[in-house]
Amino acid sequence: MGSSRDDSATDGDKSTGNRRRPDSNSNLYSDGEKVLAYHGPRIYEAKVQKAEIRKNEWKYFVHYLGWSKNWDEWVGVDRLMKYTEENIVKQQALDKKQGVDKNSKSGRSTQTKPKVSSDVKVEKEDVKSSGAKGKKRKSDSSTEKENASIEKPVKIQIPSALKKQLVDDWEYVNHQDKLVKLPRSPNVDDVLAKYLEYRSKKDGMMTDAVGEILKGLRCYFDRALPVILLYNKERKQYHELVTDNISPSTIYGAEHLLRLFVKLPELLPYVNIEEDLATRLQQKFLDFLKFLQKNQSSFFISSYDGSKVSDSSATRGKMTQE
Repeated sequence: MGSSRDDSATDGDKSTGNRRRPDSNSNLYSDGEKVLAYHGPRIYEAKVQKAEIRKNEWKYFVHYLGWSKNWDEWVGVDRLMKYTEENIVKQQALDKKQGVDKNSKSGRSTQTKPKVSSDVKVEKEDVKSSGAKGKKRKSDSSTEKENASIEKPVKIQIPSALKKQLVDDWEYVNHQDKLVKLPRSPNVDDVLAKYLEYRSKKDGMMTDAVGEILKGLRCYFDRALPVILLYNKERKQYHELVTDNISPSTIYGAEHLLRLFVKLPELLPYVNIEEDLATRLQQKFLDFLKFLQKNQSSFFISSYDGSKVSDSSATRGKMTQE
């Protein structure tokens, strides 16, 4: 569980004796080469540390320039680009779309960490909570005030029982090749509705603020699920079930909703929330997580589907880029 590498890389480590290096001509990137690497919705400058063939495809161990080695990871060729003028323009255009600080020479936000793989692991929540940040450039007081809310991310303390739920979830999918049987009942929409009902009864009235927060969570879940909340082995299942205009929140349940709370600290800075609002959100999220924990037996399944995940579906599913 301590590794920050993706599933295919982890599996590759277990079969060291079976590794083979193909003809060098098939390797797109060489050791020590400077590249551009996708991570979530952003592109970062990186350096290839080493390359190996794993499950019949090249994997590259990259270091993100300007970031701690804690963020080094194995990535596939689909997340790398050559360091060319044309691709730098793509990077800058994407940064502009994401609202990155224009004063940054690299076109990359100096306050936002690169994400460690698409996999949701409990240790990553602890890493983010430690507040590791990139080097911040000197700027005038007005700019620092403007960025203050981004530099103080919302910290979400996940209850210990739910942390174990996350660990078991990771183990079922990645080690035992089991999946959550879909569609789930109750689904994410049902869980959010039950919490709103619970909160309304406890407060003695329907609070618009809670309703808006839950709408936001639903929106975040639907958008984040296919990008950063799925393990590679779950992607085939997603593409089979989530079609047309179907919302993931009507298909998935508490197991995948819980993963969102691991990722929220790195997603919320994009909306540039003020510190007092961040504190209130932190309290609301903790209350919601306690509600999940209290109803853990009814919201979460006790065992996953025993159907094995084929190697082809595991390698076919890659992180999509937005």
